[in-house]
Amino acid sequence: MSLDAWNLAADLGLEVREHRGTHRSGYAPDANYIELTPGMRGRVLRGVMFHEIGHHVLGHRPTEFGLIRKRQEHAANLWAAHQLITPASYAEAEHIRDGHLTGMAIELNVPDELVRVFQQSLLRTELATYVRPRMGAGMFSHRVEVH
Repeated sequence: MSLDAWNLAADLGLEVREHRGTHRSGYAPDANYIELTPGMRGRVLRGVMFHEIGHHVLGHRPTEFGLIRKRQEHAANLWAAHQLITPASYAEAEHIRDGHLTGMAIELNVPDELVRVFQQSLLRTELATYVRPRMGAGMFSHRVEVH
C-alpha cells in the first residue's frame, strides 16, 4: 500500500494497529487508533484505511442506533471515495475499463465498493456529469461537459 494512508493517519495523530487473530477493522475515537483485520493487502487495505480515517475526520462516535451507524458508514465511504478518486481519474478508468466496476476499481487502486459509492455521488444529464450535486445553482463539487 502506498504510504498516503499511513502518513495521513500519522498526521492526524492516529495509531494503526494490526493484531493476530480474527477481528473486524475499526476506529477507536477515544483512544485515537485504527485497528486493521490481519491479512488485508493492496487496494482493499488502502480503502479500509481511508474509510476508518474518514470516521475520525467526520467526528463519528460509536452508536447502538442502526440508522445512525448506517449513515456513518456511508459517510465514511463517501469521504474515502472522494479522497481516493478524482473526477478525471474516474472518467479515465471508466473509459479504459468500459464501465466494468471491478476493472475500474483495479485501475483506480480502490475496493469495488468505493467505486460504487463514487458513482452514486454523480448526477448525469444530457449536457454534463456533476460530482456531488446539491440543491441550488452552481452547487456541485465538479462538472464535466458531455461531448
